[in-house]
Amino acid sequence: MFNLTRTPIEPDALQRKLAAADAGASVSFEGRVRRHNQGREVSSLEYEAFGELAEKEGTRIMDEAREKFAVISAACIHRVGHLQVGELAVWAAVTAEHRTEAFAACRYIIDEVKARVPIWKREHYGSGPTAWIAPAEGNRTGTSGPEENL
Repeated sequence: MFNLTRTPIEPDALQRKLAAADAGASVSFEGRVRRHNQGREVSSLEYEAFGELAEKEGTRIMDEAREKFAVISAACIHRVGHLQVGELAVWAAVTAEHRTEAFAACRYIIDEVKARVPIWKREHYGSGPTAWIAPAEGNRTGTSGPEENL
């Protein structure tokens, strides 16, 4: 399951939906808006997405994770709209029989979502200006790329 939402993400409720009797491992990732990025003070963020395309690509990533790893269940939710420092912007979770697969699948999902899903963020800085930041190929694990707020 991959979804975009304008409402706050509720990890506990989502985690309960993923519970399975065969799952020996559950791994989740919470990406929050942080106060600084590349030496600049961030006061808030705005996320915008090409909704239909974002959900299609997000669903494709979830399907890939199920094919590559022994996953029982997986979910990823990404906020859109205006978020304050400290707010949960993205949540991903995986259940699997074993921790190795759960960790690998969760990392794969969040890295691919950051790299491929058409979600843009606009950083609002304490000094006044703003900047739009597009998804970047360099966000994948093991590659270099610009620092991000998540």
